[in-house]
Amino acid sequence: MKVEDLFTELRHFFRHSVGVRFFYLGLFLLPSSAFLAGICLVIAMALGSLRREDSYWRDNWNYPFFLVGIFMIFGSIRAYSGWLAWIGLANWLPFFWAFWAFQPFLANTTARRRSAFWLVAGTVPVVITGFGQLWWGWHGPWQLFDGLIIWFVSAGGEPVGRLSGLFDYANIAGAWLACIWPLSLALLLEPCLTLRRRFIVFLLVVAIVAALVLTDSRNAWGGLFLAIPFVLGSNQWFWLFPLLILTLIPVCFAVLPWFGLELQMWARQFVPDAIWMRLNDMRYTHERVLASTRLGQWEVAIQFILDRPWFGWGAAAFSVLYPLRTGQWHGHAHNLPLELSVSHGLPVTILFILTVLGLLIIAVKRGVLGGSKRFIEVKSKQIFDRAWWTATFILVVLHGADMPFFDSRLNIVGWVLLAGLRCLIKPAHSNSTLESGIVVDVGSKIPT
Repeated sequence: MKVEDLFTELRHFFRHSVGVRFFYLGLFLLPSSAFLAGICLVIAMALGSLRREDSYWRDNWNYPFFLVGIFMIFGSIRAYSGWLAWIGLANWLPFFWAFWAFQPFLANTTARRRSAFWLVAGTVPVVITGFGQLWWGWHGPWQLFDGLIIWFVSAGGEPVGRLSGLFDYANIAGAWLACIWPLSLALLLEPCLTLRRRFIVFLLVVAIVAALVLTDSRNAWGGLFLAIPFVLGSNQWFWLFPLLILTLIPVCFAVLPWFGLELQMWARQFVPDAIWMRLNDMRYTHERVLASTRLGQWEVAIQFILDRPWFGWGAAAFSVLYPLRTGQWHGHAHNLPLELSVSHGLPVTILFILTVLGLLIIAVKRGVLGGSKRFIEVKSKQIFDRAWWTATFILVVLHGADMPFFDSRLNIVGWVLLAGLRCLIKPAHSNSTLESGIVVDVGSKIPT
């Protein structure tokens, strides 16, 4: 090998190995500090964008996001929300690049498994601080680097009695834990774990599930059950679905009024009070006016969309318009398609939603939810591919009734999942271009 070639190879190795390490460090820090994680991930994105054989314009999946960005910018020029519209673009435009730039670090199942490991490991501080605030009265603010990083941990949770940990609100913590839950379950079910490692992972999974339940978030509870059949795979559905149905029947009897009071009271003996009371929505019709419920918010949002269907009102417009229309304040529409339509118009929403759903559907058509019983190593890869798809799917579903992406950490992890999903449906020869010198170079040095 010539000296010039040797230096070229060394530069290639250094650039990509550093990029991988910054990427994994960013994932580990993400639930604790969006600021530190953002620095690491931006460095990884920059390094992962250099000298790529698969240029941005060669991947057709980048074009919808590029067009969405053009529509958003054009709509912001005459947005009703003014300067808020331009600030709101920061929630979108950088991540259209990140979708492509993250892919070299998620090129194969092994890389996605390691990414899942770091996300799960980084969730430990969320769980610990959540238990601490509920059981031991821990409270902040805690500061690092002269206030550069501040953790606002509320004693007793936020709202009181609900686990929020390092997040501002229990529903956001629940969304994070629901997203991480499939990945942690896959780590637990991995066939090749030693008994000692499986026990450690089991304790972590139990802690994550307990923390998720304590967030008292109905959306997160739904994600807890939704993940199980998808992670286990379609081969297990013949026994799993009957078991899940039997588990949910007492909950339905305890909550739904159609079964009569006697049956409700009988079922509530088997369902914890905190669960059936939280799921019982009857109190909304008595204690809250319709305008303050999500149904009321969605109705008003649809009116805003009909008024400006093409380019919307601008980012953050819902929080400005809603009080003028109803006399009450809400920061967002509690539904991503509606929020996106109000802010940026129906073309943006349709293009974005179809692209995300397309990634999920194509992965299903290529058998990601199936599974082979023949080879342990194949089974291990399939578990993590299913878990990755499931985490993405759960986050998509959560955005149907809430807006967790307004938390930057949920937004970032969502785009990491979408980038990994894009790699999952790529042909093998395309991923080999991505993984060359990026994932494989440092693979043996990443903890398993």
